[in-house]
Amino acid sequence: MCGLGATLKAQNLYVVNEDDGTIGEYVLDGSTVNASLITGLGFPLNVAISGNDLFVANGGSVGEYTTSGATVNSSLISGFNSPWGIAVSGSDLFVAGFYSGTIGEYTTSGTTVNASLISTGHYGLVDMVISGSDMFVANDQTGTVGEYGLDGSTVNASLISGLSAPVGIAISGNDLFVANEGTGTISEYTTSGVLVNASLITGLSQPQGIAISGNDLFVANANIGIVGEYGLNGSTVNASLIAGLYYPFGIAISPVPEPSAGALAGVGAAALWRWRRRKWFGPLFPRHLLKWRRFFLFRDGR
Repeated sequence: MCGLGATLKAQNLYVVNEDDGTIGEYVLDGSTVNASLITGLGFPLNVAISGNDLFVANGGSVGEYTTSGATVNSSLISGFNSPWGIAVSGSDLFVAGFYSGTIGEYTTSGTTVNASLISTGHYGLVDMVISGSDMFVANDQTGTVGEYGLDGSTVNASLISGLSAPVGIAISGNDLFVANEGTGTISEYTTSGVLVNASLITGLSQPQGIAISGNDLFVANANIGIVGEYGLNGSTVNASLIAGLYYPFGIAISPVPEPSAGALAGVGAAALWRWRRRKWFGPLFPRHLLKWRRFFLFRDGR
């Protein structure tokens, strides 16, 4: 009886290179699939994945591309004031404007649902992650992570405070991880805002986007052009997993794929249940995960 391991496509990591306007694709072991999967972007900051589509926050717009690198619509949604945070939930796409301090809701086909679904009252929105019916939003200017409902309601605008330029967030189960650009650290909290470890990972170089797969956390170090891999317990797996990048900001990991009907045909009921149990009750995978240089540095003469 064949197992599922050989039938499932590996998860891939997508990295936004702000400096050269590209998105690269890599396997989680660090090997390169295509370092220039998408090119010609103007000022890319973040990326989110939904099925076979990549949604990219780029300059004043959000573009749609396939995970194979084909352009679907480079200006799917336009008219933003520096979009940065971006997340997908089902057929809904949420986009945060850095300067506007607002989060808009759109369909993944580009239709506007509510361009000002959430108004935080503060500029500096840089990343967000969705967990269930809640959205967690990082603000690098106020040093906070706020919690909001997907319906636009405010749960706690300062769920976590006292952070040092938080620019990347990711969730695994009931744990929330924050990349602090100012201190070069990753902090761990519960999703209810309780501090677990303020310095879970240290010694990073301008950390930006973070993403989680299983028990591993991947961090984009913008200043040195490296994506590092760490355990959720703070251990170092490979601090230089992917090197030679061009100011990496947002990163995202493709979700665990469903097995095909053909693959399931040769799998016994017991094996199928074991796979489903791991998928449904094992570690959760964030939909996106996200980033650019600090506000006072990002206009370095360009």
